[in-house]
Amino acid sequence: MDRRIRLRSVNPNIACYLCKGYLIDATTITECLHTFCKSCIVKYLQENNTCPKCENLIHVSYPLNYISHDRTMQDLVYKLVPNLQECERKRQVDFYKKKGLPLPEGISLVEEKTDTKKESPKEDTENKDCHRHDEQVNISLECVNMKMLKRRYLRCSTYATINHIKKYIAMKLFSNMEKYKNVDILCNEEILGKDHTLKFVCVTRWRHKDIPLKLQYRQKVQL
Repeated sequence: MDRRIRLRSVNPNIACYLCKGYLIDATTITECLHTFCKSCIVKYLQENNTCPKCENLIHVSYPLNYISHDRTMQDLVYKLVPNLQECERKRQVDFYKKKGLPLPEGISLVEEKTDTKKESPKEDTENKDCHRHDEQVNISLECVNMKMLKRRYLRCSTYATINHIKKYIAMKLFSNMEKYKNVDILCNEEILGKDHTLKFVCVTRWRHKDIPLKLQYRQKVQL
């Protein structure tokens, strides 16, 4: 027998404590595991260093370094709440149009064309977009004390984390992804946390600067 649960019964678990709306770009504090909308928690932590829900100290000086994108929670919210993802993308499209800004590739794909004509397998392979329908970011990788990558420019999802970049570099330079722990990633000479998403880095470390996002990589300093 199928058991149906009313959405309002799970609302407290998928709503942001700060704005009271459904979680958008869900971000979790690593110290206490409470989750909020990214825009809400980033704005809150610009003036505070404690969790807004439990009031536990996150970090005295750098609380923004201790929050991380929670993709699992965000996927769960989108699956539970009908049309939430489509509505949020539409709001993003409207925002960029209102500001006269170019639409990021991932957001522009929300306006899909309805075409009843079925493509042949060959055409489908040629036109297939290998990227997820996420907002994309351009990255420039610069070495500090390691071998230079043959391809220093990357384009990937803003949901990718610093750990993904470290593993990419380890695979290219050492042919062994497991050596990613020997790599540090820096932005503006500041070491980035492994769980930071590229979106988070752009917002908190690279704001008001030209693209591409410039990251440095170096051999981890052994203490």
